[in-house]
Amino acid sequence: MEKNINSFLFHCKYEKNLSAKTILAYETDLKQFTSFCKNIEQINCLEKIDKNTLKQYLEEISPKFKPKTIKRKLASLKAFFNHMQFEDEIDINPFNKVRIKIKEAEKVPRIIDPSIIKKLYRYLYDRKNNIEKEAYSYSVIVRDIAVIELLFSTGLRVSELSHLKISKMDLTKNTICINGKGNKERLIPICSTDTKEALTCYFKLFRQKIDKDGYFFLNRHGRRFSEQSIRFMIKKYMKHLKINKNITPHMFRHSIATMLLENEVDIRYIQDLLGHSSINTTQLYLSVNKKKQRKIITKKHPRKNLC
Repeated sequence: MEKNINSFLFHCKYEKNLSAKTILAYETDLKQFTSFCKNIEQINCLEKIDKNTLKQYLEEISPKFKPKTIKRKLASLKAFFNHMQFEDEIDINPFNKVRIKIKEAEKVPRIIDPSIIKKLYRYLYDRKNNIEKEAYSYSVIVRDIAVIELLFSTGLRVSELSHLKISKMDLTKNTICINGKGNKERLIPICSTDTKEALTCYFKLFRQKIDKDGYFFLNRHGRRFSEQSIRFMIKKYMKHLKINKNITPHMFRHSIATMLLENEVDIRYIQDLLGHSSINTTQLYLSVNKKKQRKIITKKHPRKNLC
């Protein structure tokens, strides 16, 4: 089992070029399944794993994990066995003999009230204008403005923003090349004038450190501005604004997607902007503002012109 798992992980890393995060998830899930097999039936070879083993495993993990996590763990196993069958390590894929359907409760994306975003922008820019340019706090506020502007302008995932490299940015053409989930590449235009100015201002201030490190957003030590640091930064400003809500970086992503839909932007464009592999994921935002949908349908329904 261990030999085959290592072979599969090698395939994922060097042949499929999957992200380190995905490979780590595969490794964790497969090790957990291996441990389970050893405990229940002393199974340590692929040939002995059948549909009953998978059903027992599902029974074992179902009370312990949320549906989304269970789906991921089963997807990891399925990818592994598909590869093993392709490599002729097994004759029969046990997943060919089972039908498993895990239903997730549909979550409505949490968005930020536009008034809060407006307050945040006002606070950040007012603070920037009232700090001496030579002060260290000025460079911090310039960076934080650039981060918030980019989060809201592009809907980037916090991990994508944190790992953004200067080599992937074109501040002349105002485009960013993002390697998203599954290492899928997408090109995002920076259309907001305020965002362009914020990024240019930040780059001029941090250029030497950026050229040295490679990452675009840096902390006070000149290293990558981590996902956790970005979360703490947003919490800090919410505290200053006395807003008692848990505002996360991902909520900026939800908010821009919802607002674009409200402004009648085509859902396919939003799908490309956010890097969703399936339109079904993007359609979750349709459920956020029913009132706006009703207004649009009432105003634009063709029945009005058929009297």
